[in-house]
Order: sequence, then C-alpha cells, then structure tokens
Amino acid sequence: MSSPAPRTVVITGAFGALGSAVARRFLAQGARLGLIDRAAAPAWAREAFASPHVLVGAVDLADLTAAGAAFEQIAAGGRPEVLVNVAGGFRFEKLTNGDPATWELMFTMNLKTAVVASRAALPYLLSGGGCIINIGAAAAARGHTGTGAYAASKAGVERLSESLAEELKEQNITVNTILPGTLDTPANRAAMPDADVTRWVPPDAVADVVVFLASQAARAVTGAAIRVFGRG
Repeated sequence: MSSPAPRTVVITGAFGALGSAVARRFLAQGARLGLIDRAAAPAWAREAFASPHVLVGAVDLADLTAAGAAFEQIAAGGRPEVLVNVAGGFRFEKLTNGDPATWELMFTMNLKTAVVASRAALPYLLSGGGCIINIGAAAAARGHTGTGAYAASKAGVERLSESLAEELKEQNITVNTILPGTLDTPANRAAMPDADVTRWVPPDAVADVVVFLASQAARAVTGAAIRVFGRG
C-alpha cells in the first residue's frame, strides 16, 4: 500500500527570517513546500528546498494575476492545502512630516498581499479543505508615534482573517491570525542595537504556532487571533 502524498504548504515572504523558519518547520514534517517571495530565490533556499519543493521568486503578491500564476506552478505538483501569509514589511514614519503614500505602501505590503494570496489560494482550498494562517502583529492592538500606518495595516489583517473565517466556516477551511511581538531577527537587532533581545520572540517559536494551527489538533480553531508576545 503506497503512502499518501505529502500535503502542499504555500508560504509567502518565504525567504525572510520568519518565512524561512516556518518553511523549515513544515519541511521537518515532510510537507511539500511552495515558497513565494517578491525577492529572487537565494542560493541557500534553492539548496535547502530542492525539488519536489517549488520556489517562485520575483512575485508581486499585490497582483492577482502574478499570484495566481505562482499558485498554478505550485499546484502542478499537488493541491495547496495550507497557506501561510508571512509577506509584509515595516516603516517608521510620523504623519506630521511624513508622506501619506506610506499608508498605501503599508496596506499594500501587509494587507493587500494577504488578500490577494488568499484569493489565489481559494480555488484549491475550496476543492478539498485546508487552512489560511495570516501573520499579524502585536503592534496592531495600539498605534504609537510613527507606527500608525503599520499598525492600521496589521489590524486589517486581523479583520481579514475574521471575515474570511466566517465566509469559509462551512467549507472545511479555517482562517486564523498570529500576533507576534518583536521578532528576534538580524534586521531588528541592527535597527534596535540597545534593546533587550531576551524579551523578543524567536522566529522558530512563531513557526511552532503556525504548524499547530495547520494541524488536525487545531481543526476547531478559526477566526482566532493568537498572541505570541514572548516576554516583551
């Protein structure tokens, strides 16, 4: 009797610190991965995630045609069952002397990418069930000086998850949000050299929660926003 085919997990923002941590967790479980990023696939990723995994770089995840083409490429080897929307970004900017276009940028990077990737994934999820896991942020709970655009866009991610969970609750599809605190990444260490990093959240710890939400153990969890704040 042959073994069942591994499930296909699609991760956006897959070549960054958190996306790659999530990819490694699913790889250890034997999943087949579809890794999507706006950057070209780096050499380390091509080596670590060789075939049957599919790496699709230089994708504009704010464009449904581009996202759909990436999903088609991944689906050629197996139906996507899990989508993890990690893609996003941060910009500190006060409104007083800032550019209003920053708000559009943050909404595009953090919210629209999740909307478009989810829309591209739905034809595959609706054909057999699955789950969507969106990465929000602890910062979404309250705006602070210079973080208004980022906080608003990440709050939108939570509302997206809630509304989509309601829309899909009869279709055997769960949708949830993870709200990480400050992630312990090289970029954040460089940006905040005097911070107490012992209070930050390792990307691997967030990846563990992602894997749980994609498991059968979380089959009754949908529309949730789960705090992963560490000790911050």
